[in-house]
Amino acid sequence: MAEANGGNTPQSWTSTQAYIMAVVCLVVGCAVGYLLRGSMGSSSAPAPVVTADQPQGMPPAGMGGGGMGQGQQQMPTPEQLKAMADKQAAPLLEQLKSKPNDPALLSQIGNMYYDAQVFPTAIEYYQKLLVIHPKDAAVRTDMATAMFYSNDLDHSITEFDRALKDDPRNSNALFNRGIVKWQGKMDVNGALADWELLLKQNPNYEQADKVRTYMAQAKKHANMKPGQKTDKPAM
Repeated sequence: MAEANGGNTPQSWTSTQAYIMAVVCLVVGCAVGYLLRGSMGSSSAPAPVVTADQPQGMPPAGMGGGGMGQGQQQMPTPEQLKAMADKQAAPLLEQLKSKPNDPALLSQIGNMYYDAQVFPTAIEYYQKLLVIHPKDAAVRTDMATAMFYSNDLDHSITEFDRALKDDPRNSNALFNRGIVKWQGKMDVNGALADWELLLKQNPNYEQADKVRTYMAQAKKHANMKPGQKTDKPAM
């Protein structure tokens, strides 16, 4: 999760607030799972992935429960996540008043809300950043991914298309667009085409094994038409 630089991060959180923020990454992993950030090497930290055998609803390894017993641990609600994101973003939002076009501030704020699953707000700040740097394919990929999680599938695909027009070899954009085509649009052939191109362009892609796994899973639905519904799980 992106953090404010220096002393900008609030220091007066209660133990309960600290616990809630500590499990944000786990919640994001459970909810958004397998999509990747626009650039694994950018300042946007990749959303963590929770594996199938990792217990859900538990804090990360080494994290205490903030005084809460294991039987009392609860996942934070969307309202709690937003409240924590608002609190963490507050110092940056104050700085933004005097520097409204600062790309670093816009990126950090967008990432904070993305990580807290407040996707409409994340999109708002990514859009502002893209006005300044319209060809930043990594940021556009993050925005397109947030649109997917907001169930705005058509705009998500459009923004992935734009990112790939500006950066045709952006592997994470291809990876994510394939997921959206498969999971969102049931366009299996389109997803497979994206992933095949990804592996052709970047055979050493660090998520290559995952790509091949998804390709094998998607092929189970290859006879379905785009948009067709199924009761058979895609994963």
